[in-house]
Amino acid sequence: MSEIERQVRGWWARLLTWLRGAQNGDAARKARETLQDVRTSDAGRRAESALRDLRDSEAVGKARDAARDVLRDLREGDAGRKAKEALRDLRDSASSRGKSQP
Repeated sequence: MSEIERQVRGWWARLLTWLRGAQNGDAARKARETLQDVRTSDAGRRAESALRDLRDSEAVGKARDAARDVLRDLREGDAGRKAKEALRDLRDSASSRGKSQP
């Protein structure tokens, strides 16, 4: 899930939670109707389609694959091995310092 999609879903969830808190009010009813109109409008459908197309596009797929490859290379490569050793050394030195103190 892309960052934009995550943000939209979070915003949508907060909005729905807020609306559910004031479900009985006239303003809440009007807001629900307005949101439904936006969701079913031509512009809303086009926006949803554009987000879906973007998420499923070849460029996003290539970027995702490239990011996955970079992370794997970092994890399995020389830099990843050195980083693991450095973290291990830091952990060992911190634990040995903690044990030497009375």
